[in-house]
Amino acid sequence: MNHFSSAFWKTAPMLRLLVPLISGILISYYTNLNFFFLILIGLSGTALWLFFEIISLSSKFKVKWISGIAFNLLFVSLGAFMVLAKRIEANPAWVGNHLLNQTSVLVTLSEPPIEKIKSYKALAEVNAAFINNRWINVQGNIILYFSKDGDKPGVQYGSQILINKTLQNITNAGNPGSFNYRRYLLFQNTGQQVFLKQDDYIILKQTNSSYINKWLNSTRQNILTIIRKNILTPNERSIAEALLIGYRDDLERDLVQAYSNTGVVHIIAISGLHLAMIYGLIVFFFKPFNNKKWMPLAKATVTIFILWIFTLIAGSVPSILRSAVMFTFIVIGETMGKRSNIYNNLAASAFVILLCSPFSLWDVGFQLSYSAVLGIVMFSKSITNWVYFNNKILKNIWGLTAVTISAQVLTLPFILYHFHQFPLLFLFTNLLAVPFSGLILYIELFLLIMFPFASIAQLIGKITGCCIGFLNEFILRMNMISFAQITCIQITVFQTIILFIIIAGLIIVFLKKQPTSLFISLVASLLFSSVRTADFIQRNQQQKIIIYNVPQHRAVDIIEGRKYQFIGDSILTKNDFLRNFHLQPARILHRVTAANYLHNTSYQQNIISNGNKNIILIDDALPEIKNIKRIKADAILISKSPTLYISQLIKIFNCNQYIFDASNPLWKINKWKKDCDSLHLRHYSIPEQGAFQMEL
Repeated sequence: MNHFSSAFWKTAPMLRLLVPLISGILISYYTNLNFFFLILIGLSGTALWLFFEIISLSSKFKVKWISGIAFNLLFVSLGAFMVLAKRIEANPAWVGNHLLNQTSVLVTLSEPPIEKIKSYKALAEVNAAFINNRWINVQGNIILYFSKDGDKPGVQYGSQILINKTLQNITNAGNPGSFNYRRYLLFQNTGQQVFLKQDDYIILKQTNSSYINKWLNSTRQNILTIIRKNILTPNERSIAEALLIGYRDDLERDLVQAYSNTGVVHIIAISGLHLAMIYGLIVFFFKPFNNKKWMPLAKATVTIFILWIFTLIAGSVPSILRSAVMFTFIVIGETMGKRSNIYNNLAASAFVILLCSPFSLWDVGFQLSYSAVLGIVMFSKSITNWVYFNNKILKNIWGLTAVTISAQVLTLPFILYHFHQFPLLFLFTNLLAVPFSGLILYIELFLLIMFPFASIAQLIGKITGCCIGFLNEFILRMNMISFAQITCIQITVFQTIILFIIIAGLIIVFLKKQPTSLFISLVASLLFSSVRTADFIQRNQQQKIIIYNVPQHRAVDIIEGRKYQFIGDSILTKNDFLRNFHLQPARILHRVTAANYLHNTSYQQNIISNGNKNIILIDDALPEIKNIKRIKADAILISKSPTLYISQLIKIFNCNQYIFDASNPLWKINKWKKDCDSLHLRHYSIPEQGAFQMEL
């Protein structure tokens, strides 16, 4: 089981190139290297390579390491340059660099509008902006929200509209531990948004669309129409859409959470599993023609064409894009009669994707898909050999179990870091869900073929709905089990790296039986435990208040040690999505659980008191009070848009810090801010600046 011998590295050259490429991407992103420094690195690599080429053969043998350094420098500079070239903020033509002077913009819709609860949402590409009394070409994507106050907007993919409204930067909520939504969108060249009423835009007669994209959007919409016409129940229909083409806008949040909690979310997050099933179907259809001379070329052409069409229709998400590239390399290798190295194919697909889109490195789906496939390739065969079954059914069940276990080995650190939980029932749920989802996918493909025959299509739709209904019921029941998952796990980037070192050491012990690797894993485990223990000790001493940025709501956590007390709107304790999205990340970060009371901090009559610090919460108009001694306060939190003036408050309170939370409208916050500035008082606007934290 010598996976990584010197011979292996010779058969996987792309793996050796992938490492410096990733290093260059990371170095460039986190250090903001300038263009001239990148040129210097590239020229250094080129000079070393030329030097190595011109020296004598005997000298080359002595200094062959120079060639390695040269190529590493070249590919480090290539990765760094790709980040610089793809980073939209560094582009002078980016619309985000012209917002101060922009009055109107010309945009082209990149997709059909999607109906939301209060609006229609669409992604658009900015073509030009009216700046300083002239039109200039600009670049970037923006998110459009069309109001539902009037008629449905008469726009589709390719429609061009003139927007007479200033674009707004997309910002993070700024809550501790929350997802970096702004960075996620910037990686997709999207940094602004705008909410449009009917008077804010004009639909132009001309359109701007490519035939291929138009056909893909039309095909995607036709597939959705077929599914919606023949699968009538909402939950079953939404899963069918996600399973077949990765359309997730109709999914219920609670259902998605159940799939995530039970470890089978990869079924509805379209991935290589779907391509593998389609690839297997193509191989099955070509099997009768294996003895034909034309078969290899025809099979390769048809396979690559169908896989890429499916990938494009599914939105080219990183997980399926990786699989499409990898399958392409495999198919071409087989057609040329060469036995392909799966590690080299995997590295080659990652290399191509990162070369085109370096920010895919931060995509969670990209990380999980590669780590899962790598784990399957490395361990599934060995794990399968642990147990031998004569019975074919038991043998297949154990084979699927081995694949599931091996996929979890390298994804574990990513799952713990990104999702703060681990599904304990993943083995059992995947054992049923994976093959059953494959059956559903094949039935859906059959539905697409038979849709011209209405009665047959309706029957297939009912069968599909029943199958998905059974799968949903199974997942929901598994999710209701109290020990279905371990939650509220918090690990840092450093701890994640240590986990990978532990796993790498155990892998080498497993594959090559090296005692040194076991020692490294034990030392890394000790370091991991020490870091976590130190963090727990630090969290036991914490005392702070967090005022969250939750639109239209008041939300305050008083933290003392590893306990917290919540003060805010009751809906935030009842609505799982609002709580998990806005509040839970901070609570996981600070390792706290709910408590009915705290030892050193009290909350009474809208006053949070802790030792010498007092924070006063005001959510209603104050009565007229005269001739009283001013009350000392360390901060005043104003919520619920009360009718009051700052000049009125300073007569009652002796306080220099005023905080305005997200339950207040921005126009009123701006008015209060002006009053604070005129009175030389500090102020903090949570909707604009993010969550407010104060040590107690």
